Order: sequence, then C-alpha cells, then structure tokens
Amino acid sequence: MSKLDELIEELCPDGVEYLPLEKCCNILDNKRKPVTKSARQEGQYPYYGANGIQDFVSEYIFDGIFVLVGEDGSVLTKNGTPVVTWAEGKIWVNNHAHIISETEGVLIRFLFHYLQTINITSLIHGNIPKLTGKDFKAIQLPIPPLPVQAEIVRILDNFTELTTELTTELTAELTARKKQYEYYKDNLLTNGTNVPMKRLRDTCNMKSGKAIKSVMLSDVKDAEHPYPCFGGNGIRGYIAELSHRGNYPIIGRQGALCGNVNYATGTFYATEHAVVVESLGEYEQRYLFYLLTSMNLNQYKSQGAQPGLAVGNLENLVASVPSLEQQRKVVGILDRFDTLCNDISSGLPAEIEARQKQYEYYRDKLLTFPKVELEV
Repeated sequence: MSKLDELIEELCPDGVEYLPLEKCCNILDNKRKPVTKSARQEGQYPYYGANGIQDFVSEYIFDGIFVLVGEDGSVLTKNGTPVVTWAEGKIWVNNHAHIISETEGVLIRFLFHYLQTINITSLIHGNIPKLTGKDFKAIQLPIPPLPVQAEIVRILDNFTELTTELTTELTAELTARKKQYEYYKDNLLTNGTNVPMKRLRDTCNMKSGKAIKSVMLSDVKDAEHPYPCFGGNGIRGYIAELSHRGNYPIIGRQGALCGNVNYATGTFYATEHAVVVESLGEYEQRYLFYLLTSMNLNQYKSQGAQPGLAVGNLENLVASVPSLEQQRKVVGILDRFDTLCNDISSGLPAEIEARQKQYEYYRDKLLTFPKVELEV
C-alpha cells in the first residue's frame, strides 16, 4: 500500500466533502485591472490574460502565489477543461482571467492540479466564450484532508518536474547536435585551393516549376492526390499529377522563406515558385543539396513586398566542384548527422506527449474521490 493509500484509508476512507470553489480559495477578481496595449509601459512584471503572459509591464497589482483560470476568449483546452495558469511573484492580471489565492485548509497547488481535470464545456456561453464569475465560483471540488492534498501534490509535481527535466535534456542534446552538424557541414563543404570553381550554370540545370490553381491541391495525401507539391516554402499540399521523378534539391524562389532549400525524392510536382536543380554530372544530387543549403541563398533575393530569386542570378553563383568520391564521403557524414538530428527532433515531442499523457492519467486517477453526502 502506498503512502497515499494509507493516508486515504486513515483520514477519509468513506470519501470526501465536495465544496463550491468560492469556499476553497480567495477569489481576487475585483482587484484585476485591464490595460490597453497602447497604455502599457514596458517593464519587468508579467501581464497575464486568459491564456498566460501577454506582455511585460512596469508595475504590478498582485504579489504572491496564484492560480489563473481563463474567463473569456481562450478559456477551453481541446479536452474541454479550463485554461489554467500557475503564477508567482509580482504580476498584473487583466479582466480576461479569474485569479485565486490560497485559503486555510486547501492547498493552492492542489486546486491548480484539480481544476485541470474538470470539463467545463457546459459552463461556457456567448459568441466570445466566457466562464462567468458566477459559474466559476460554483464549480464543485473534492477537498480531502490536508495530508492527502499534500501527497497528491507531491506525486503530480514530481511528474511535472520529470517532464520538464526530460524536455530540457533533449532540447540541449538537439541544440548540441545541430551545432555539431553545422560545424561539420561548413568545414566539409569548404574545399582547398586545388578544387575547381565553376558557375552553377555550367554544372547544373535549373528550372522553375509550373503554375497551378489552388483548387488542384489537397491538404492530405490520398489516392486522388498522391504527389507532394513543392512551392516556395516547401510542400504546399498534394496533387493529382507529377512533374518530376527522381532526387532533386529544390530552391524556394518566392515568399517569406525565399532561398530555402528542400530535397525532394521520388515523384513530386514543383510550382513556379520552386526551382528544381539537376546536376549535369559533376555533382552528386545529395551533395548539391548540402552545397546549396550552405550558400545562404536568401541574401541574393530581390527587395520589395514580395521578395524573389531570379533563376539567372542563381545560375551565376560560383561554387567549388570536388571529386565525386570526395562528395560521397561528405554526403555520408552529413546524412548521418541529419538522421541523428531528425531522430531527436521527432522523438522530442513524442516523448513529451507520452509524459504528459502519463501525468494526466495519474492526475485524473489521484483526484477522483467518492463524495460524502453531508447530513442536513
């Protein structure tokens, strides 16, 4: 039997009393003050709204430990539970978030965890979703004895801390690997004085794709739209026809990410905003992709509201042409780094999601209590 089981068996074996929220905490909504963005003075104190920090301001109106719950606007999660934020220290809170503090007999951290388990969908009304003060105050919560609350908080905070530590460690690992990757890429793609330099027009074939209508695209890949469609910023969607078959670097020539380089494999379609690059024999296609990514092509874009890259300007760029044998060695090394970085990148959100689901499972289980009916 766990420590929590022992505490429940000793202190509340038959269940716990449920109370309205207003009897479980201090509700401080009447002390909130909204300030328009134009009237705020920039400073060090967090300015909170319905879903967290909106700004930093020069003054504060609260100082302590608080739980904030979205009142209007962003008030529901995808699970129908309220948007709950933990806030400490000197803060400013506007009128889009309810604010509560601890009262005797109920731990504020216990309320923080429990409020995230309640489905409040039926309490939200209006064109702009709103959790009114009246409905907020009336939310029913189980209030076990303080030792039980404290043990539940300890367990759930431990889950939260482990998730935070994992995220920090994996993020640091990913950052280190990316720096290592960039270092090796820059060094491996820098060749000595004996390596010939040639214009890209003499070593590559560069052609823009063909224009399409947006109605031709599908957001999902299916039997009728099996081919990825590349635009200026990567894959735009999926399309019924193909324009290329093979492995090619693709340069975005228009838009916000003008000059970015993708690598397309297999069958695909390229629009007029994408430049498909094909080696004429002196480059390995994969080496050419790494070479182009190292050239910071964005610096050659035109100025204006809609920046662009002219194919003629790209063709006039000069690059080194090492032997095919050397290129294959470089590709082998960089591909291994690329795979490692991608594995960590894709694994990070999956691992965090798994930990979050584990936390939610135990949270919901630990915060479920039989209700004791009070005698009238």
